[in-house]
Amino acid sequence: MLRPRIIPVLLVHRGGLNKTVRFKPGKYVGDPLNAVRIFNEKEVDELAVLDIDATVQQREPDYGLIRHLAAECRMPLCYGGGVKTTEQVQRIVALGVEKVAVSSSAVEDGELISRSAAQVGNQSIVVVMDVRRKGLFSNHYEVCTHNGTRETGWNPVDLARKVQELGAGEIVINSIDRDGEMKGYDLDLARQVRAATSLPMTVVGGAGSLEDIAGLIREFGIVGAAAGSLFVFKGKYRAVLISYPNAEEKRRLFESQHP
Repeated sequence: MLRPRIIPVLLVHRGGLNKTVRFKPGKYVGDPLNAVRIFNEKEVDELAVLDIDATVQQREPDYGLIRHLAAECRMPLCYGGGVKTTEQVQRIVALGVEKVAVSSSAVEDGELISRSAAQVGNQSIVVVMDVRRKGLFSNHYEVCTHNGTRETGWNPVDLARKVQELGAGEIVINSIDRDGEMKGYDLDLARQVRAATSLPMTVVGGAGSLEDIAGLIREFGIVGAAAGSLFVFKGKYRAVLISYPNAEEKRRLFESQHP
């Protein structure tokens, strides 16, 4: 039986983990491998690790780090950052990573999705769309790349349709405006994209409580509920403490699909 997935997202910046706020580098939260070991013990559904420096610095993925992460992970792992070629995708999958995330390269070279899916399977290709609202009270959005610094001209609805046609296996909707704010997901954005595509969808950006995750699951059912700050900070002073819902908490969250 398919269930929603609850997914911690770890951001690698200058070799360590960093929790951004609206895509601006924020607080150091520890060592990537140590975090993976803790999440192993907490039996998380899936883990996403994104290198936020690679594309901006125009460098290749850090294969050494990827190798260590894949060796440590006891859950499905999604890795993204600096991926621009099919050969890179194949190399990352060969290291033991289940899913490879592409973002700017999906916009610049959409055929990368098709070529990579043909080599490693659609289920291994994830397209991450970093999205910013166009105007404070607008319901119009634009996909941005390079840590939110470059506008693409794409709205997320059209891009979601396109990457589905190209063979992507999953899309991740990442709200730049909600990133690190812990004030709730942008459900309007999620609704627009959900209506446009049948691909598995993960939503990230803004989760501040398990109730935020429950609300996302109530509305969208089988969905990936991803979060960064929620799983690495505790309390109003944002002390670093890795957490994850236990089996009973997850049961209640999943039951929220059927109020």
